[in-house]
Amino acid sequence: MAKLDLDWLGIFVEIYKTQNVSRAAERLGIEQASASIALGKLRRHFDDPLFTRTSLGMVPTPRAQTIYPDLAEALARIEKARGGREAFAPQEAQRVFRLCMTDISEVVLLPRLINHLQITAPGLVIEAEKISPDSRRRLESGEADLAVGFTPDLEAGFYQQALFAQDFVCLASADHPRLRSKLSLRAFLAEGHIVVSTSGTGHSIVDKVLAKHKIERRVVLRVPSFLGVARIVAQTEFVVIVPRLLGEALAQQERVRLLEPPVALPPYKVKQHWHERFNADAGNMWMRKTMAELFANFNVR
Repeated sequence: MAKLDLDWLGIFVEIYKTQNVSRAAERLGIEQASASIALGKLRRHFDDPLFTRTSLGMVPTPRAQTIYPDLAEALARIEKARGGREAFAPQEAQRVFRLCMTDISEVVLLPRLINHLQITAPGLVIEAEKISPDSRRRLESGEADLAVGFTPDLEAGFYQQALFAQDFVCLASADHPRLRSKLSLRAFLAEGHIVVSTSGTGHSIVDKVLAKHKIERRVVLRVPSFLGVARIVAQTEFVVIVPRLLGEALAQQERVRLLEPPVALPPYKVKQHWHERFNADAGNMWMRKTMAELFANFNVR
């Protein structure tokens, strides 16, 4: 094969970035079958498999690693010569965006985001997945587009943007027999507490502050998620510390009241994170801009 089709270069580069043929096709807005056919032609052209399927994805061969810098540079130069990549057109776009989120963000952020996208980008699909230790790898590979939350483990090696600040409130049943409008430290220590064990939230801050003040809660229940905590609180006499915006949202769903903690708990910033490999991706840029516009200084009320 003497000719190397320009479109094949784009497919090669995207497969190399994402290590996934389906994801590469999705990012380019083409059918997976078209990407697979192009990969087959590339393999014949270079007389090399180029990518090998493994449990970690489509891993590049030594030959692919050798030619990638030259092909990526050639493609970038061609794109620059013809005026750069086309801008992301949200009204016409057909694309799946994968967002790593906490269960807090699912409750607080997703409704506003989805309602906005139904108007501005009706062809987009959002797939929310829970932030996990694997989120770093998924952002690096392109399997996920953004991570949203309080994620200190993504500070290094990732771009980040602060969206809004969060602080904490205590949640108690609206019918709690002992707690009314103010929560004293004595009452706080006397009540049974629910603790939510989940990553991607600011709850590590709560634990550190309470430990610093030598305050030990009487923990009676540990749960892995915030999603059912309001129902439990509403039907028991237990107390739980939650991020304020989540508390305000849950108070609209269940008979619970918000109480200020008896100890000052510092705020933290909810951020969006993305990998540098996709910093210039038009779709990723548009989604980041949309998130920033929707949630800058966000307030549930």
